[in-house]
Amino acid sequence: MAKVAVYNMEGKEVDSIELNDSIFGVEINEHLVHMAVLQQLANNRQGTQKAKTRSEVRGGGRKPWRQKGTGHARQGSTRSPQWTGGGVVFAPVPRDYSFKLNKKEKRAALKSVLTSKVSDGKLVVVDELKLDEIKTKKFVEVMNNLKVEKALVVLNDMDTNVIASAANIPTVKTTQTNELNVFDALKYDTVVVTKAAVATIEEVYA
Repeated sequence: MAKVAVYNMEGKEVDSIELNDSIFGVEINEHLVHMAVLQQLANNRQGTQKAKTRSEVRGGGRKPWRQKGTGHARQGSTRSPQWTGGGVVFAPVPRDYSFKLNKKEKRAALKSVLTSKVSDGKLVVVDELKLDEIKTKKFVEVMNNLKVEKALVVLNDMDTNVIASAANIPTVKTTQTNELNVFDALKYDTVVVTKAAVATIEEVYA
């Protein structure tokens, strides 16, 4: 089992914790990680783009000139794609970009990312994250004490003070254990996770 230090909010090492190898010490599967990121990005797409084909644009019902004898190329409609104001060839239509990924594959991808964070020394465990009031300055101090900048902060439960204090920091995102995903874990350099959240992750994903 991997052993990592546990820090307090002042950045001092106060304990150590052994991480479950079935979650934080698995064989990294880059393909599944890639597929999980693709799925999340695809599922976020609205898919509402639309352009009109030649059958949908207005006008063009009459043949603009006779077939022969004008010196022009033959034309059947002023709404053909080559005309200004004409329809679009193979116009995009609203569609659903989402696709499914098996639950086991999603879990394996997340475990791979968590394992890579541990092996790179980018997983920071804190004993707790508690703030008496909503104060961005105080949260920035905690991040500076932990020597992290671009971080995903994983909480075990909904802590309004911590979440609101971090909301205005562009390089920090807070999430809870039930919302932890591959894309966010990869996007941020460091994953800061509370000791309670580690226990929940091990309980859910073991």
